[in-house]
Amino acid sequence: MLTSGLDIKGEPQLQDEFDHVIDQVNALEMEALKQGNGFVPKVEPAPADVAADVTFEAVTPDIVAKAKTELATTKSDLPLMVNEYVAGFINFFANSPRGHATLLHSFQRAGRYRAMIQRVMGEEGVPQDLIYLAVAESSFQPRAVNRKSGAGGMWQFMPYGNYGLTRNGYVDERFDPEKSTRSYARYMKYLYDQLGDWYLAMAAYDWGAGNVQRAVQKTGYADFWELYKRNNLPGETKNYVPEILAAIIIANHPTQYGFDDVTLDPPVLTDTVTVNYSIDLRLAADLVNAPVDELMALNPSLLRMTTPPDTSFDLHLPAGTAALFQERVETIPESKRNAWRYHRVTADDTLESLARTYHVSQADLAAANQLPSGQSLSGLDAVVIPLAPAATPGAHTVLYTVRRGDTLVSIADRFGVSLDQLRRWNKIPSGIKVESGRRLHVAEPATVSKSKSRHRTTITAADLKNATRSGKPGHRSSSSITPRTSRAGSGTSRRNAHAKPQTRAQK
Repeated sequence: MLTSGLDIKGEPQLQDEFDHVIDQVNALEMEALKQGNGFVPKVEPAPADVAADVTFEAVTPDIVAKAKTELATTKSDLPLMVNEYVAGFINFFANSPRGHATLLHSFQRAGRYRAMIQRVMGEEGVPQDLIYLAVAESSFQPRAVNRKSGAGGMWQFMPYGNYGLTRNGYVDERFDPEKSTRSYARYMKYLYDQLGDWYLAMAAYDWGAGNVQRAVQKTGYADFWELYKRNNLPGETKNYVPEILAAIIIANHPTQYGFDDVTLDPPVLTDTVTVNYSIDLRLAADLVNAPVDELMALNPSLLRMTTPPDTSFDLHLPAGTAALFQERVETIPESKRNAWRYHRVTADDTLESLARTYHVSQADLAAANQLPSGQSLSGLDAVVIPLAPAATPGAHTVLYTVRRGDTLVSIADRFGVSLDQLRRWNKIPSGIKVESGRRLHVAEPATVSKSKSRHRTTITAADLKNATRSGKPGHRSSSSITPRTSRAGSGTSRRNAHAKPQTRAQK
């Protein structure tokens, strides 16, 4: 409508339709905001992206000779070879500051996921050294995203296609390290079965199996290097295979190529609990005494600060905290786990001070914890904080213009919402004041009687006291939570052997 050239304001029907569209978009945005902030990961460029705009100098014979010497003692379950193209990438990664730094960071980060990837490769029956495709694709960053194509995850799957991975408004399993790795391994096996050559399979992963097969049929050569020399491959795919071979050779001879200072990151170890309800990551972090950033990093497939509301989710927690999570989460009503918080009591805490801090009423705070109004919190290790649940968007969503003298607290009071919600909906960091004239999104909550709200609460102070003092392993209070300890993620299945998804060249 905006670009049609029509006079929308001069046409009442168009104006009504335009206003309706704006209201719908606003409602969707508010719903997303209320469910939790989206993650905005910091992503370093992968070696493939760094090398894409590099013009290599002519490789001298001594560089090729050295690489061939190293090749003789290189162990790999992939066929390896050295030519001027592979040697060019070895020289780039070993002798240019930019190339060296990029590959160094990639090798370091691989330590987090190497054990998991090797296990999955073994289970799926593919060569272990296929791990090095992650060097080119993402530098082992689970939430790497190609800004142009939308390809994402450690293995850079496109945002559409059947990969055997779940994608919805809450979860994108392209970012799950183990599930995406399993899908990657299965697809590589499929490509090898189709093409009969690992170099062609790698090229197909980058460019697409159909494109590679047509190039083979056109030239009559089922050989990557022949296709390379005859210019039957795009530039990115030409670089792809030599780059991976260079990474394998350097990884086997780090000292000879200046990578003797690589210190692998420690492996990611987690406890995993299956939750069949929606829970806010901030609450989960409170329950296990961990920073919320750590929970976000352990659950890269989550797109919001909450787990999905209508399906189960494997929630990854810091290693050794599953039992503590189980005990403490039972103190929060299941329907409140995407809104309430868990607060560790300090000597200075009172009902009044906590009510003020979290912007809830003292009466609601006392009721949620089954405490008499005004009772001391001494003797309690923790209390639950009954933050208001997100309101339903649509008719109850308004835009409020900040007036002189307004504060976020006074605005939250006026609309009966929490300060935390108001900040979250409008992406206002803690400590930032709002200026008069700014328009704020506010979702007015539905009216709920306080007596009804209190009646639903079944938590006692004794429950909290007992739960927060123990955290003993082995305590199982809910059959819907299944703990297990694993390395870097969980689960099964860029690409699935029964699907023929888009490949990286189409990004």
